[in-house]
Parts: sequence; C-alpha cells; structure tokens
Amino acid sequence: MHRPPLAAKLRRHHLIALDCLVAAVLVLVGVANLAAGAWEPGHLPAWLTWFAAFAIGVPVALRRVWPRQAFAAALAISVLCALGGGAWVTYFALALPVYTLALGESRRLSLPALLITLAFTLAVNLATPSTGILGAVGLGWTVLCSAWLIGRAANERRHYLALSAEQRTREAVTGERLRIARELHDVVAHSLSLVTVKASVAHHLADEDPAQAKTALGVIEHTAREALTEMRQILGVLRSNGDAGELAPAPGLAGLGELAERARMAGVDVALEVSAETLPEGVEVSVYRIVQEALTNVVKHAGPAKCRVGVGVGEGVVRVEVTNDGPSVTGGNPGHGLIGIRERVSLYDGAFRAGPRPEGGFAVTAVLPYE
Repeated sequence: MHRPPLAAKLRRHHLIALDCLVAAVLVLVGVANLAAGAWEPGHLPAWLTWFAAFAIGVPVALRRVWPRQAFAAALAISVLCALGGGAWVTYFALALPVYTLALGESRRLSLPALLITLAFTLAVNLATPSTGILGAVGLGWTVLCSAWLIGRAANERRHYLALSAEQRTREAVTGERLRIARELHDVVAHSLSLVTVKASVAHHLADEDPAQAKTALGVIEHTAREALTEMRQILGVLRSNGDAGELAPAPGLAGLGELAERARMAGVDVALEVSAETLPEGVEVSVYRIVQEALTNVVKHAGPAKCRVGVGVGEGVVRVEVTNDGPSVTGGNPGHGLIGIRERVSLYDGAFRAGPRPEGGFAVTAVLPYE
C-alpha cells in the first residue's frame, strides 16, 4: 500500500494546525462581538446563539480532513449564526470550506456548493432588510466567489503539473526505448554482418578447402553466441527490477580490441589506435557503438580492406575516426547505422562527418565533448 512520505505528512499536519489557528481566531472574533452586543437581535435562544458562535470554527479546522462534511456542517452552523444575528461571520466560515471543495473536488460538485452559499447569503440579507443590504450581499459574494476561483485555479495548476509529470515520464520511457533500439540495432547489424561474410566464405570453400570453411563456421558460432549474450544483457534492462549488479558492465574502450578482432575475422585489416584511458561511462558506450557501427559498414560495403580506427582525447573532447581504403558507396539515403551515429553525437552536441575521402575510401569522424 502506498504511503505518503514523512515530509508530506508533516506539511499536512502543519496546514491542519494553521486551520485550527484560523478557526480559533474566527471563534474569538465572533464570541467577542456577540459579547459586545455587535450581533443583531436574533430569533434563537441565547444558549443556542452562543453555541453557534463557538461551533462556527469547527468546520474550518476540519476542512482538510473531511471537506464535504465540513462544508455541510459550516452551512448548517451558518444558518444558526444568521438566525442568531451574526450573519457576517458566516461569509468567512463558508469561504474556506468552499475553497477546499474547489481545490480537491470536481467542478460538478464544487460549483453547486458555491451557488448554495451565494443563495444563502442573498436569502439571509433579504430576511433582515437594512440600508446596507447591497454592500452586505456584495461583500459576501466577493468573499465566496474569490475563495472558489482561487481554489479552482489551484486545482487546475495541480492538474497541469500532473499532466506535465506524466508527459515527462512518457518522454523518458520513449527515450529509453529509442536507446535500447539503437543498442539492439548496433549489436544485430554488427554481428549479422560478420556472420553473413563468414557464411559466404564457408559456402564457397566448403568443397575446395574444408579446413578454411570449418574456421569460418567457428567464427560464425562465436559471433552468434556473443551477439545473443549482449542482446540478453540489453533486454535484461527491460525485465530487471533495478538490480544493476546482475547486469554485465556496459561496453566501453576496453571492448574496442575485441571489435577490431571480429572485423579481422571478416577480412578487414584493422589498425587500432586508442590514446584515451578512461572516459565518462555514457561517452565510452557511445564511442564503442560508433566504432562498432563504422566497422560494420566497412565489413558490409568495403571489405576486404585496410581500416584504421583512432580514438583520441584532447581539451575535453574525444575524437573518433574510422577510415578505410576500400571502395566507397555514394548516393542513396544514409543507412540506419550512420543515422544512429549522428544521433549519438547529437546527444553531446558534438560534430559528425561521414563521406568519401579524396585519396579513396571512406571516413567516419565523430567529436564528442564531455567536459
């Protein structure tokens, strides 16, 4: 069962204590005026008039605990006060319960409550005609309508804040799903590219060179197992209960050597140069995925070729450069891999470039600020 936090309980207790103080002030003012004879001669026994003067503060003190019951009680006691000659006290005694209803209840309930109090105010002043009837009715209606409008405004603000929080939650969930989708794309695209290349080698060499074909099948098995393991780790984030200790560490700079080795198995001669040692975890994951996607493109479109992977750090930025001397593919729309790299770079307000090199081949360059 959900329980409100201690801070919320304390704040509520403080507000209830403040209501009790306001109720006490209202009672003191009413009783003092009654004792001084400021109330108009009423139609109730004296003891009942005194009871109403003391009881008028009870609904105000309990309006946060039982808002509907407090409003009904305030209305009933206000009738007694009006019959006892202290109609003016009822304006303020009703205003706070009306505010509470407008704040916490729907318009369908709070608006009729306001109309009832307005009708009550008008009826009380018409029953005791005097020269200041318009002023009295105007004062009562101003107090009650102001209380209702302030309560509705606060209610709408709460509703807006709740919708904003829900919207931020949906955006966070959508962002997390997109991140996981990019991770899955990187894993599947990289591993299936290697599997496809090696499967093609095994198919062509099955009869001529069985040993080489067997080696290619071993690479396929190894790559497929690693891909399945990494996919389970990524999808485990969706199924976990927040226990990060059961999940494998996120890929980073330490895994670049293994990426290069996989590309070599697919026929790409990779020269790896990494001058960085440690980076923030999110930046390391992005660097790893950028290199992974760039090597996947080399295997798919340029292999067999010579490829250079450089990762360097300087002045608060990390620079990733992947170049190859294979045939460059131009024209057409950029693949999902390059789009994914661009999105990762944009998360850090970095710079990204991908295109053919003047001397031949293709180059992918990404610069990610991290300080």
